[in-house]
Amino acid sequence: MRNRDKFFIGGQWAAPSTGETYTVINPATEEPFGVIPVAVAKDVDDAVAAARRAFEGPWRTLDPRERAALLARFSAELSKRWDDLAVTYTGEAGFTITTAHKLEGIVRQLISFYVDEADRFPWLERRAAHDIEQAGLDVIVQQYPVGVVGAIVPWNGPQLITMMKLAPALIAGCTAVLKTPPEASLNMFVYAEAWEAVGGPAGVFNLITGGAETGALLAEHPGLDRVSFTGSPANGRSVAIASAKQLRGATLELGGKSAAILLDDADIDRAVLGCAYTFLPGAGQQCIAQSRVLAPRHRYDDVVDALAAVYDRFKVGDPTDPSTNVGPVINARARDRILGMIEKAKADGAKVVKGGGRPAGLDKGWFVDKTLFRDVNNAMTIAQEEVFGPVAVVIPYDTEAEAVAIANDSVYGLAGSVWSADPVRAFQVAKEIRCGALGVNAFTLDPAGPLGGFRNSGIGCERGTEAFRDFLQPKGILVPQDSGITI
Repeated sequence: MRNRDKFFIGGQWAAPSTGETYTVINPATEEPFGVIPVAVAKDVDDAVAAARRAFEGPWRTLDPRERAALLARFSAELSKRWDDLAVTYTGEAGFTITTAHKLEGIVRQLISFYVDEADRFPWLERRAAHDIEQAGLDVIVQQYPVGVVGAIVPWNGPQLITMMKLAPALIAGCTAVLKTPPEASLNMFVYAEAWEAVGGPAGVFNLITGGAETGALLAEHPGLDRVSFTGSPANGRSVAIASAKQLRGATLELGGKSAAILLDDADIDRAVLGCAYTFLPGAGQQCIAQSRVLAPRHRYDDVVDALAAVYDRFKVGDPTDPSTNVGPVINARARDRILGMIEKAKADGAKVVKGGGRPAGLDKGWFVDKTLFRDVNNAMTIAQEEVFGPVAVVIPYDTEAEAVAIANDSVYGLAGSVWSADPVRAFQVAKEIRCGALGVNAFTLDPAGPLGGFRNSGIGCERGTEAFRDFLQPKGILVPQDSGITI
């Protein structure tokens, strides 16, 4: 059992105001793994107040490069603690130990990107006045931090998603209250320990834990200046409504149903392997999963057979075993929902190529077998709704224009990929796909690439220098040209 009984508020380990707790269950064993405290209204108030005091202090006035230097030291401290974080994350969320360790390098690279960009971003920019009556004047545009940020992260990769929010927010000069998910909070206490170890200013980073009610208390709190949320579209709408009532901005990343288009000249083996790596590790619990594979009709059987062969290379089982590629899903409710979607797909006429139920020999734990469907059309529920499980479909198309239309025929628009022997051709196709992040003959997320959702995939942008702007408010200051003011 890995138990935690305090929050990190105002630079201190703070006792909860009530005795309410949440028991974390190991998805692979169905046994209790630990206990976390649940933040109620007073705890949320205390965390927001601590963040407000820190924002009104010297933090926002520091040179961004000073804030970035602290984030670099914080990153190094995280790496020192990652072995413990990885073991804890595997135990509470069921992600494989290999995936949990791999996250360290991804997080480190993300922080490194923002640390480097702090030197290059135009925090102050001088422009000549446009109005002829303003001759002799310039406009200095200052990028001012918005203030206190409420960051709400999910259980699938909270370490990475946290830094997608906090790295640009803190370097921009904001302060933050992080609400971690009840299913995967135990590993995130390492973040608070690392902040404490590097002497991070009190109140700049605060951590509270709890479920949906705690998240709602934070999202609705009048003391915030912005909310950054990753989760379901339904909860995202609630966050957007709460933010609108407070007349403040919100960054929302809400999921996807991404399409991978294999053009008629694509290297099929390379393409299907690239797609599989976006949805099988993590048991398909990734919002960027390329789980709609679009194949030319005359090469359809070849694509299905190649993807089925790739499935055989991924082992489902004990997530603590380094040889395991696919662990359990997060809880029994998720397992039952996924299995229900699989049965619905069968009833709709989709044919099972691989899997289609629970894996043999894994009677304990919330496992779903890696499943592949063929003979799917894009109107089927399995092609339209986010499964969030190790499930993919192969959809045929006849023309390039039809492939683009199928890819865009979704309420989501988060990610996608295009595969071809001609990268220029693939790029032209990619330009027509309405989603926030794409790859040509590859798919992954790079720190430099913005991730912004179309339609139900969200509002605002994470990653890239564009993420800075979600945490900044531009100010225009009119100044005399000959005043001696420099930037």
